[in-house]
Amino acid sequence: MGTFLPVFLFAYAETEIDSSIASILNSLVPLFTMFLGYVIFKIPFTGNQVLGVLLGLAGGAILILKGAAVNPTQNYLFAGFVVVAAFCYAGNANIIKSKLQEVSSKAIAVGNFSIMIIPALFVLLYSGVGELDYTDTVVVESLIYIGVLAVVGTGIAKILFNKLVQISTPVFSTSVTYLIPVVGIFWGLLDGELFTYIHFMGAMIILLGVYLVNRKQKNDRRLSRSF
Repeated sequence: MGTFLPVFLFAYAETEIDSSIASILNSLVPLFTMFLGYVIFKIPFTGNQVLGVLLGLAGGAILILKGAAVNPTQNYLFAGFVVVAAFCYAGNANIIKSKLQEVSSKAIAVGNFSIMIIPALFVLLYSGVGELDYTDTVVVESLIYIGVLAVVGTGIAKILFNKLVQISTPVFSTSVTYLIPVVGIFWGLLDGELFTYIHFMGAMIILLGVYLVNRKQKNDRRLSRSF
C-alpha cells in the first residue's frame, strides 16, 4: 500500500494527466488518513476535520471535472488512479503508526522492498525491458533517472517517512503533501503544462481542507468531542 501499488498508479495516471494535477490531488492523503484512521483504527475526529474532508473532496472533484474541460485531449478518468494511490498512502501511514510503532524505520523499509521483489520481478518480465536498445542514449538516460527516483525518491524517502510517522501522528506526517503541489506545479510550468485559475481554485480548496483537518482547537473540550 505504501510503495508498490502507488508507484504504478501514479505512473499510469501521468500518461494521461499533467504532473501538476497529480501532485495537487496527492494532497488528499491527509484527509484520507484521518478518514481511515476513524473508520478502521477508531481514532476520533472533530467537526472541523469533517468539514476539511468534505472541502478536500470538493477541491479534488473541481480539479478532475474542470481540468477535463480545460485539457480536452487528456483523459481525466486517469485522475482516479491518483485518488486510489492517496488512499493507499493513507492506509500505509495508519498501519505503521498502529502496528509497527516499535519497529525501526529502516527495518520497515527493508521489509517492504523485500516483499515487493517477487511481484516486481513478474512485472519486469512482462514490461518489455528485454526488447530495449541499451545502446540508445535515451534509454540509458531514462534508466539513470529511474535509478535516482528509486534511491532518493523511494528508498531514502521511505525511511525518513517511516521515522516521521513513528515520532508524530499519521495525519501530521502525511501533511508533507502540503509542499508537493508547490513543487509539482513549479516543475509542471517549466515543462510547459497548462495551469489555470480553476486549477488554482481547486488546489486552494484542497489545502484549506487539509488545514482544517490538522488545525488544533483552542478549547480542549471541542478538540476531544468526536463523532
